[in-house]
Amino acid sequence: MDQVGVNRRRLLQVALATPVAVAGAAAIPETAAADEVDAAGSAPRFVLAVFPDTQYLFDEGGTDDTPVRATLTHLLRHRREDTIAFMAHLGDVTEHGTDTEMRQADRVFSAIDGRLPYSVLAGNHDVRSGDDQRGASPYLATFGPRRFSRSATYGGSSPDGYNSFHVFQAAGRSWLVLALDWRVSDRGIAWAQRVIDEHRDVPVILTTHDLVAPVGAGGAELSDHGKHLWDKLIRRNDQIFLTLNGHWWPVGRTTLTNDAGHPVHLHLTNYQDRYYGGAGMIRYYSFDLARNVIDVETFSPWLLGLPTRERTKLVEETLELSGDADRFTVEIDFAQRFAGFAPPAVPPSRPANAVLTRDTVAYWRFDAEGFSGGRDGEAVATGAVARDLTGHGNDLFVQRLGASGPEALTFSADHHLGQPAHASLRFGGGKNPDRGAVLRAGATAPVNGLRFEDGYTIETFIKLPEPFVGDHAFMGILSWEGRSGDAGKHSGWSPDEPTCSLNLSGEYFLQFVVYPTDRDADPTSWSHALPLGRWTHVAVVNDGRHTTMYVDGSRIARNASEPSRGITTLGKPFAIGATQFAGRYGQGFHGWIGDTRIVARALRPHQFLTTT
Repeated sequence: MDQVGVNRRRLLQVALATPVAVAGAAAIPETAAADEVDAAGSAPRFVLAVFPDTQYLFDEGGTDDTPVRATLTHLLRHRREDTIAFMAHLGDVTEHGTDTEMRQADRVFSAIDGRLPYSVLAGNHDVRSGDDQRGASPYLATFGPRRFSRSATYGGSSPDGYNSFHVFQAAGRSWLVLALDWRVSDRGIAWAQRVIDEHRDVPVILTTHDLVAPVGAGGAELSDHGKHLWDKLIRRNDQIFLTLNGHWWPVGRTTLTNDAGHPVHLHLTNYQDRYYGGAGMIRYYSFDLARNVIDVETFSPWLLGLPTRERTKLVEETLELSGDADRFTVEIDFAQRFAGFAPPAVPPSRPANAVLTRDTVAYWRFDAEGFSGGRDGEAVATGAVARDLTGHGNDLFVQRLGASGPEALTFSADHHLGQPAHASLRFGGGKNPDRGAVLRAGATAPVNGLRFEDGYTIETFIKLPEPFVGDHAFMGILSWEGRSGDAGKHSGWSPDEPTCSLNLSGEYFLQFVVYPTDRDADPTSWSHALPLGRWTHVAVVNDGRHTTMYVDGSRIARNASEPSRGITTLGKPFAIGATQFAGRYGQGFHGWIGDTRIVARALRPHQFLTTT
């Protein structure tokens, strides 16, 4: 769904930019990146710049193309910094589509040819009449296939030349921009369908001049031509997830559901009704695949670049737009939205011998290699054995807590994408009454009595349910069961606390508390709140002096500052899925636990199970 949000803007950088000269391509900086350069690479963020109707700035009856030049200059100057991958113009480049106006537009846009990948499409003011079978026109001579033939992103045009497509690379994948004429014919739609069919795993951004029209405050609905295009092309193709058009004003947006049951975001952007014919307004569509959002912001580089003393009231009101229809956030779970045509690649499972190291003390996994097996959703039998794949004899045995039934522990095919084994265990722990299950080492298992005084790494994979219902505060993930009081440790929270445990607070914060071998202390590390419904890799690393927790390979802030050497294990059993307090198990873990490994040395993040 769409959600209004707050976006970041580097106003100062733009405001301090050198004012743009009025004429001449020389105003465009020569340091701009080449067309072939991938502005975003594999980073999860990139910008699609959207340039709506510029017709009042290319009007032979009275014109000033300075704002357009300023916008193009800005895009080139900030392309690397802002990771601008592509620029899409939405049509009505000019007011009358005459040879004179097209020559003027040609001079301005030629400054970015080969230096910034972009597309242009015809609006009604560029071609005046007919559909894409209209034949020759000054627009086609200026912005037809010949102009883009050397662009690295250009994929081709329809036989009539009025429809085109580009494929650009950003955020580690391909994206297709389908630029359609303002009145695309059935022939044009058939061509567009062939383009989509030839790129079946590529998400499509459709740009055209007339698709949705404004309704209400900031809303939009399909125009008459938009209904035709929606029914004939958009709703039938799940790859089209975003459409952009101009033509109408004021701006607006809506979300429709396609035939696959998925959302399609349809946005109208056009500022020709605003001061100075829109003042070269540009929209940044900032894709963020890490946060699963598109942040949208609208501003005029030309107005922002004016000296403060030259800014009139109209300039100050227009230089950046912040209304809900001009600055907002679209929430998209990209992997889920694209799964129907481009399912994410799942790394193959890795055998135990691929992740075992010389210093690995114990390694448990819950697929057929490490467990007695079971189908997804099948209950794990009490007494079942999770084998220690190091061969050191640290096998774990399944126990149910209290009167817990089969649902307290089941096999699951769910797993972290970077996890070696493609399996996990689903724990059904809870409170009132306390219930759950635990995997517990035998009384003579070597891991029970190791002290790890030269350092250690404990890592595991966990996933919390979404929604997370019930009281599960400080449920245990893994622990050694010895009482800190029995070890002579009295400075901690309670003498009944286990000597080492990894827990989850009611706020979903990870807590790792350890009683070292060399002092009466309980150094404790705290993570941030973990996300629900998503797999998380957790690693606790001790170098013999200090303990550091990593979440998904990133070091957390609240690591214990006091020294910590070794673990006072007391020879008591190691356990996964619950923590003892005062010598008894209470509530068990609620969620999924995957591969778990203990190594008798401090590993670096690149050595964790996710990257081995």
